[in-house]
Amino acid sequence: MNKLRPLIFFMVLQLNGSIFLYSQTLVENYVFFNLDRENIRNASFYNSTQFTGAQIKYTWRGLEKEKDVYDFSAIAEDLSFLSGKNKKLFIQIQDVSFNANIRNVPDYIIGDTEYHGGINAQYEFSDDNDNNPRNAGWVARRWDRAVALRFHKLLNELGKQFDGKIAGITLPETAVDFGSTGKYYPIGFSPEIYRDAIKENMAAARSAFSGSTVIQYVNFMPGEWLPWDDKGYLSSLFEYAENISVGIGGPDTIPYKKNQMNHGYRFAEQYQGKIKLGFAVQEGNYSQNNAQTGHQVTVQEIYNFAKNYLHVDYLFWYPEEPYFTRDVKPLLRK
Repeated sequence: MNKLRPLIFFMVLQLNGSIFLYSQTLVENYVFFNLDRENIRNASFYNSTQFTGAQIKYTWRGLEKEKDVYDFSAIAEDLSFLSGKNKKLFIQIQDVSFNANIRNVPDYIIGDTEYHGGINAQYEFSDDNDNNPRNAGWVARRWDRAVALRFHKLLNELGKQFDGKIAGITLPETAVDFGSTGKYYPIGFSPEIYRDAIKENMAAARSAFSGSTVIQYVNFMPGEWLPWDDKGYLSSLFEYAENISVGIGGPDTIPYKKNQMNHGYRFAEQYQGKIKLGFAVQEGNYSQNNAQTGHQVTVQEIYNFAKNYLHVDYLFWYPEEPYFTRDVKPLLRK
């Protein structure tokens, strides 16, 4: 299979009488609308020239109402509208939530013993010994073969209708939090089994979408913490992505943040030019500190980091105000 290469343009620069050939990856900028798909109909978006298109999140629950009963009308409607405005569509299929009251998996899976409950709670803990757990959302049992096969079928059905028509598909982040001691690990879960399940999801998405870009969001993996405890889980995902021509990205773009620099950013920087890279600037990213300056990050610094350090092919900007109108849009116009 041919490896995907980023689009690159070349400039000839003359400095002090010497000629240099300078190459630069072209970044495609999208607006990340999350679940607020109706906002693509705002003229301020679709009349803009700085954005290639929209990234919209669709839940597994919303796409498969009942077992084998699929409803892709929202995607079809959004694709039709965006195409009419000369904009592209990136979809993200969500099987995880970060809110104890939200379950993004269909009821038939949650309620059937065949799928062992279908979902498991994620937790936040007060310390590294997994004390005082608090429910922090729900994740599909990606490592459960019965659940995984249903998710793979969803991807296959989506591919039948939208492969080559949408710009790309994003699979949600790999980070899940069941603690570090193992006492809150769900039935059937282990870091190794989970790693293999993520690879199977990547392969299923690639098989379903041969004509659209596939991006797996990879930030952290359970069972290791880099660089001190490296089990090879995270690195193996990047190696596998290169082998099957799947892109890699992440849900946050925060310049030089230590934990990310030791994990997803580290490998993304190593794999630039080998795989497609697509990162999101999500809600809350704009108010983080730049670890290099110690001050609140600027939109210019976010863009420079994504473009010149990570060398991304795609940037997905969440329209958080006041940053989006005041800073993002003017910067990208330049």
